[in-house]
Amino acid sequence: MIGPFAIDTIFPAFPAIEDDLSVSRVAMQQTISVYLLAYAFGSIFQGPMSDSWGRRPVILAGLAIFGLASLGAAFAHSFTMLLVWRGVQGASAGVGMVVGRAIIRDLYEGDDAQRLMSHVTMIFGIAPAIAPVIGGWILPWADWHGIFWFLVGFTLLLMVMTAFGLPETQPPARRYPMHPASLLRNYVAILRNGRFVLLCVCGGFNFGAIFLYISSAPAFVLDILKLNEQQFAWFFVPTIAGIVFGSFLNGRLAGRFSGRRTVNLGFLLCGIAATGNLLYNLLIEQPTAPWAVLPVMLNAIGVALVFPLLTLAMLDMYPRQRGAAASMQAFIGLGFNAVIAGVIAPLAQHSTLALMLTAGGFSLAAWALWRLYLFHRREDPLPVDTESVTPGPAERV
Repeated sequence: MIGPFAIDTIFPAFPAIEDDLSVSRVAMQQTISVYLLAYAFGSIFQGPMSDSWGRRPVILAGLAIFGLASLGAAFAHSFTMLLVWRGVQGASAGVGMVVGRAIIRDLYEGDDAQRLMSHVTMIFGIAPAIAPVIGGWILPWADWHGIFWFLVGFTLLLMVMTAFGLPETQPPARRYPMHPASLLRNYVAILRNGRFVLLCVCGGFNFGAIFLYISSAPAFVLDILKLNEQQFAWFFVPTIAGIVFGSFLNGRLAGRFSGRRTVNLGFLLCGIAATGNLLYNLLIEQPTAPWAVLPVMLNAIGVALVFPLLTLAMLDMYPRQRGAAASMQAFIGLGFNAVIAGVIAPLAQHSTLALMLTAGGFSLAAWALWRLYLFHRREDPLPVDTESVTPGPAERV
C-alpha cells in the first residue's frame, strides 16, 4: 500500500506548502504527477529485476530507497527539492504493487488467486483513502515536514515486516539473467499483444474514474464541499467503504460467479453510479457531504469487482514473466494516472459536474473496451475462469 499511500498523505498540507514555498495550487498538483511519472518509469524495471534476482531483495531495496527519499523530502525547503524527492519516492514505491502481484500469481491460481487479488485491491484502494485522513491528523501537531517523517517511520516498519515475514517465491530455478536487450524485446513483445494492451487500458480507465476524484481531493473537499483540512474523512471514508465492500464481494463471488459475470456486475454498478451522480449534480445547486460522495462510493464497489480480474487475466498471459507483465501493466496504468493528476484533474476539479462527466466518460470507455475484449476473446474471456495456464515442473512452488 506504500505507493498509493504516499501519493495522498500530503493532500491536507497543500495550503500550508503553498504558503510556505510560495507556489500555486496548480503547481502543487505537479507533486502528484511527478510522483506518478517516476512511479510508472520505475515500475518498468522492478518486475524484471524480481524475475531475475528474486522478489524479496527487490522489495527490500525499493523500500530502503523510498525511506531515504522520504527523509530528503522531510528536509526540503524549496519546491524544486520537494519535487526531486517526490520523484525518487515514486521511482521506488512501485515495488510493493508490481512485485506483490507477481508473488500472488507465483503461489495461487484460479479462485484462490481471485480472492487474494481482491484483498490486495482492497488494500491498494484503502491506502489513498486513509492517507489524507492521517495527513490531516498530523498537521495540527507538526508542520507539513512531519508528514514525510511519518512516511520514514512507516517505511522502516514495512522493511522490518518484509525482512522477517516475507518468504521468497521466485526460486533460483525460475530465474533468468536480466539483459537490457532481452528486456527490451520482452516489452516490445508484450506491447504487441493486443489483448494485453486492451485490458491494461480498460483497467486504466476503470480505476481512473475513482482516481480522478482522489487526485482532485484537495479542491473537491476544501473548495467544493467547503470542508476543512481535518474533514477529508467525509470524502475518503465512504470511498474506503466502497472499496472494502467491493473487494469482499469479489472474494465471495470467486467460485460462484464466472470472472466474466463478476466483471459485468462491476461495470453495471459503475454505470448506475455515473447516472446517479449526473442526476444529483443536475438537481442540486450546492453539493454537500455525504450525498455528493455516495456515487463515488458505488463506483468504488464496481471498480473493486472489475480490477482484480483484469489484473489476473493479464498476468496469466505470461506465466514465466509475471514480473515483467506486472511492470508493464503498472507502467501503462500509472502513466494514465499521471496524466489524470497533472492534466485532467486541474481542468475538471472546478465543479462536481465537470468531475462527474469526466469520471463517467472514463467508466463508459472502460466498459466499451471490455466489450471489445469479449468480442475478440469469446472462447475464454478470463483465464482465471478455467485455470487455463498450467505451470510446468520448473514453475511449481
